[in-house]
Amino acid sequence: MFNKVIMVGNLTRDVELRYLPSGSAVATIGLASNRRYKKQDGSQAEEVCFIDVKLFGRTAEVANQYLRKGSKILIEGKLTYESWTDQSGAKRSRHVITAESMQMMDTRSDSQSAPQAYEAYPQYEQQASYAPQMQRAPQQASPQSNYSNSHNIPEINIDDDEIPF
Repeated sequence: MFNKVIMVGNLTRDVELRYLPSGSAVATIGLASNRRYKKQDGSQAEEVCFIDVKLFGRTAEVANQYLRKGSKILIEGKLTYESWTDQSGAKRSRHVITAESMQMMDTRSDSQSAPQAYEAYPQYEQQASYAPQMQRAPQQASPQSNYSNSHNIPEINIDDDEIPF
């Protein structure tokens, strides 16, 4: 079977971060995604889908650091079904997205220079940096160029070990 969910929406509340006894981070976020459409009578209608998302490991910590209520994100993951008995003895259940990757979609001016994408795969949880570092090449004066040095485009030197996706 195939279980894959891709959802874009806005956070309905701030990130709730907690740690498991094993020390692993778990974050829960509320996500709202809306759809606008035209009814048969021609009037506009809007349908909103609210769902909780669980993030694990370093992804949970990154979400807690950079996301706030209203932040726009893209989540990829799988749909899981949770059921439990509440304090009054009633059986409760809900569907939750267990995130495999998260992409922050706010512009940099809307957020605090946050990394714009972070994959939630274990092989990248040990990474110290989440954005490749740009290294400028030495600028050389070209006799054919009438442009100032500020127009030179820097070279990007990226090793495979630095790429988080």
